[in-house]
Amino acid sequence: MPPADATTAPTARGRVRVDVSPKRVRVYLGGEIVADSRRVTLVYEVPYYPQYYFPREDVRTDRLVPTESTDHSPSRGDARFFTVTSSRGDAVDGAWQYPASPIEELRDLIRFDWSAMDSWFEEDEEVFGHPRNPATRVEVLESSRHVEVRVDGVLVADTRHPRILLETGLPPRYYLPAVDVRMELLEPTATESQCPYKGTARYWSVRIGDELVPDLAWSYPTPLPESIKVAGLICFYNEKA
Repeated sequence: MPPADATTAPTARGRVRVDVSPKRVRVYLGGEIVADSRRVTLVYEVPYYPQYYFPREDVRTDRLVPTESTDHSPSRGDARFFTVTSSRGDAVDGAWQYPASPIEELRDLIRFDWSAMDSWFEEDEEVFGHPRNPATRVEVLESSRHVEVRVDGVLVADTRHPRILLETGLPPRYYLPAVDVRMELLEPTATESQCPYKGTARYWSVRIGDELVPDLAWSYPTPLPESIKVAGLICFYNEKA
């Protein structure tokens, strides 16, 4: 389904910010390219990161089959949907267009559902989770701060060697060496998440007696290059511990 409308995104065109990206962006379904463009438009449907919108001429429109689905966006107008086809399977309602959008720049552009596609590339690098925001920066700083993590009063981690990850628009996150974490209190879960700046995270729940706090901690075993300094370190939700 299309994402919710932004209500606080900076914009020069109503409530939705629209920029042009200099990157080549490709999207694949079933191992086949369905869009390939050097002039994608970044549309900030939410304030935190954009979505890619492709010019129709850079889309394999022969792979798009109109459906009966519709959806209304107060800012972008009425969407008409398409099933995206491939030789290995179809993505029903996997793409849409706003042909009569009040934002004129969007009318001839095609938007693909990120999760319905198999893979996305900026130039020759695969991107995970969602498009990168050009205004977002990730820093990982070594620190000598004394960091303790307690859950229900029980000390779960204690270190003087954290690394602090600072990501634009998000709270600081403290990544801790596993040797300074009471790993016997952590239970691995099947949860995974993807970040275009950090990579794929795995999660643990924390058990304190009979209480289990789900997915409280996570780690990036093989992070992307810009976040390589947190590889193998463990982070806890500040706001939940």
